[in-house]
Amino acid sequence: MPTLIKDGQVIEDLWEKVSMESGLDYVTGTDSTQHVIVPLAMWAAEKDTLLASGKAIGVCLDSEDDPYELAGDVDKLALVGLYFPVFRDGRPFSSAAIIRNRLGFKGELRARGDVLRDQLFYMRQCGIDSFELPDTVDVDEALAAFNDFATNYQSTVATPTPLFRRR
Repeated sequence: MPTLIKDGQVIEDLWEKVSMESGLDYVTGTDSTQHVIVPLAMWAAEKDTLLASGKAIGVCLDSEDDPYELAGDVDKLALVGLYFPVFRDGRPFSSAAIIRNRLGFKGELRARGDVLRDQLFYMRQCGIDSFELPDTVDVDEALAAFNDFATNYQSTVATPTPLFRRR
């Protein structure tokens, strides 16, 4: 089971991930959890039914998904998950910045998939605030990664003012 870090602490994951194969009946019919993460395709097709379920809804975007598809819906979502399929695919970094800066999402933004210790500091700078770590990542090392750098030069979601303006 992946380890979840949110706001610098290891926490229990209350969210249940639902696949397209599980179907909408699984989401609306089960009482086992009140927090579900659905794929973007399910959200697009069944948005009204999902919202009527009374559960907290999260949507997971794959790296090839367009974050602007959530443009009118970010205020209805408690969580947006970004799937990092491999280390070298940086599209979810851009999606995170778009979701935070341009779409104004205030909820939990979660990194999933191939989340490595070396990326955590940068993911947080893009606005990601929770991280599903694979079992291969050492939790103590991952927590230390958030303090790898004292500051950054450029403006980011986490630090919108660039260094030359902070002097």
